[in-house]
Amino acid sequence: MEKKFIDKLAYIHVQDKKLLVTLSKGKDTWYIPGGKREEGETDEEALTREVYEELSVPLKQDTIDFYGVFEAPAHGKPLGTMVRMTCYTAAFEGELIPAAEIAELDFFEYSQKDETSAVDHLIFDDLYEKGWIE
Repeated sequence: MEKKFIDKLAYIHVQDKKLLVTLSKGKDTWYIPGGKREEGETDEEALTREVYEELSVPLKQDTIDFYGVFEAPAHGKPLGTMVRMTCYTAAFEGELIPAAEIAELDFFEYSQKDETSAVDHLIFDDLYEKGWIE
């Protein structure tokens, strides 16, 4: 069976050794914030747009830094559908406020990773192994 990839970007923001996660309206699984590129967008442009749309804060462009790429089965999609998550860190200005489809935001410890999607589990594991989260 040929794998189908969903290509997404994720915003890695750690505060007090906890990872920022979001809960979309009507969903029961938490996700690391981010989303898909629109046609012609660079990773930085798409990440900046998605973070602003979901969290109401502008990213500081000169602080955007590549973190890593993670792949896992896509949550709630047909068998064989994979998600490829390209992750970045960055500083932002202002206060995080949920917007658009985001109902809530929170900061999760490593022990809460089971409330997130499969690809997010890999990111939680990596952050934990590096000592970024507890």
